[in-house]
Amino acid sequence: MSIVLSEFARHRLFGAEPRVVGQPADEFEAELNQRRPMAVLDGYAPFCKLHVHSNWTQTPVGAIRITPENEHRLRSGYEARTESELPVLTRWFEGVDPPKAEYLIVILYSREQMAREGEELEADWGVVGLLPTETPEEIPMAPITMMRNALGVEEGGSGVAIDRDAYEKSVQFWNTHANWR
Repeated sequence: MSIVLSEFARHRLFGAEPRVVGQPADEFEAELNQRRPMAVLDGYAPFCKLHVHSNWTQTPVGAIRITPENEHRLRSGYEARTESELPVLTRWFEGVDPPKAEYLIVILYSREQMAREGEELEADWGVVGLLPTETPEEIPMAPITMMRNALGVEEGGSGVAIDRDAYEKSVQFWNTHANWR
């Protein structure tokens, strides 16, 4: 199986504010093709797989629990992930020092799905995201990502309808956690 970083992932994970720490994009991609995942999990749709790896980088966890001690560091604003997407309300921590993630959960889409979303791959799978976590389990997709996916490819999503149970679990998690910058 061959894996490449999608353009979206290159920009999001290795752009101006890199989310992967301690390794350039090309080296990270090479590692993904050399390392065997600890586990392969089914994603939210048949075209999505999650590869679980021990964290070989210095990448910190992505989501931090909201506590009375850090809640004053939460910020929010309307943002779009790309120029073609509509801005949505997001929140994040500023000025926190997250611990190093124990695991990297790599989110992969099939070559066919990537083509539906407008990116032709020369590999079997394209990286579309990364979940740096403390445990080897997937954290819930953010509610707004589920909504964007349901809107379809034209709005930056995948075209997968919302699963109400998964959405409610996501709200429970993200009501008590936030990403950081």
